[in-house]
Amino acid sequence: MPNPLIVTIDGPAGVGKTTLARRTAQALGVAYLDTGAMFRTTALELGPGASDLADSELVARLQSLRFELSGCGEKSVLRVNGRIIGDEIRTEDVGTMASRIATLPLVREFQCTAQQAIGSGTSLVVEGRDMGTVVFPHATCKIFLDATPEVRAERRYHQLRDMGREADLAELAEQIRQRDDRDRNRPVAPLRPADDAVVIDTSSLDIDQVFEAILAAVRAAA
Repeated sequence: MPNPLIVTIDGPAGVGKTTLARRTAQALGVAYLDTGAMFRTTALELGPGASDLADSELVARLQSLRFELSGCGEKSVLRVNGRIIGDEIRTEDVGTMASRIATLPLVREFQCTAQQAIGSGTSLVVEGRDMGTVVFPHATCKIFLDATPEVRAERRYHQLRDMGREADLAELAEQIRQRDDRDRNRPVAPLRPADDAVVIDTSSLDIDQVFEAILAAVRAAA
């Protein structure tokens, strides 16, 4: 596909990227790529000792992973080695593991290559941490969502409760602050808005207001 439409949605943990990216993809009639799910899946596959692996073993294990994206909008499906990725990656422990391996240059190189391969011939909405700055620097439209750690922790708390999981609000807030610190200050591809990104602070906005702001930005850029 020549010149596919690429919309990037970046931001810190718990800001609502997944929900909004999926909804935006549905509205635009394009595929939705959850790169956070790719990192979480990679972390789960590698295990908690990934950062201690020798480079040669790490590369070999990364190269054994094959990601594929199919479908459109709400029906987009991400697979690893032919297996549909599910809620097993949505725990706080896996999220912490993913944040840690995100500091490894070999992991980031692998993820970047895999994501670019998916987007090379597919119009999509993609969300993550460095989509607009590193992976798709020439994207059609770049969005950066943000919110205070307290607001994001409360949203995550309700999300987990809705999934039937117990959660501690104070602990979630501290985990989010720690992840923010790692993500924003890591030496490789730190979390930050692209210079040409539309920055949306969602702290005082509801989901519909943020969604409309994203669509307005896409319309202006397309």
